Amino acid sequence: MTVNDVAREQDEPTVTVTVVYHSVHGHTRVLAEQLADGARLVPGARVHLVEIRAQDVVAGRWHDAETLALLERSDAIVLGCPTLMGSVSAVFKAFMEAAFTPFVTQAWKDKLAGGFTMSASQSGDKLAVLEQLAVFAAQLGMQWVGVGDMPGNNWSGGSRDDVNRLGSWLGLMSQSHADQGPEHAGSRGDLITAQRYGERIARLTQRWVNAVPYDTPRMTEHEARALSASLRETDEAPTALTGA
Repeated sequence: MTVNDVAREQDEPTVTVTVVYHSVHGHTRVLAEQLADGARLVPGARVHLVEIRAQDVVAGRWHDAETLALLERSDAIVLGCPTLMGSVSAVFKAFMEAAFTPFVTQAWKDKLAGGFTMSASQSGDKLAVLEQLAVFAAQLGMQWVGVGDMPGNNWSGGSRDDVNRLGSWLGLMSQSHADQGPEHAGSRGDLITAQRYGERIARLTQRWVNAVPYDTPRMTEHEARALSASLRETDEAPTALTGA
């Protein structure tokens, strides 16, 4: 198991959020890291980043007892993989099939869940992957959290760097050019959207597990466009993401 524990000690009720993902060329890994960074903004969130590796698949079967134990201890599990030929990657599918034990024991029941995916094409049939991840979570009795942002880049003043520029709500979608490495993964808007999604999941997990008060942030389409415009004017993502 490859785990990057990005927990932060905080004087708040704790929740454990685990981002579990597979990445072929590193692009999806960047998205996972940004999502984990967003979750870290939430007081009391202990965030783990776990990579599903091809070497843990033997004769078509994935096995990593340490990872499964961590997921059983987690309050929220965020699932991510690239979209390959309109489906989840083979390695990640092997991991999903290995969740048969928590399926029959309902070990993940009522944990929160979310999902994300990356492809080179603007569409690439990424929705099919998010649907597969959501059905997987539903079969395990989990509670799914979607993206809460208004759509971006859907008008003449829009930009590739807008928040939620691909207009996805079931889960997070991102796009990377096939001829560029992971240092160019996604657009700036995609990465900010990933951070906001991670923060949203962690805040809702605190509410779900510890009854921490949560004021639902809402935006009009005009306010969402203004937010995207303001983010384009800065060099870095904001240190605190409001309206997640």
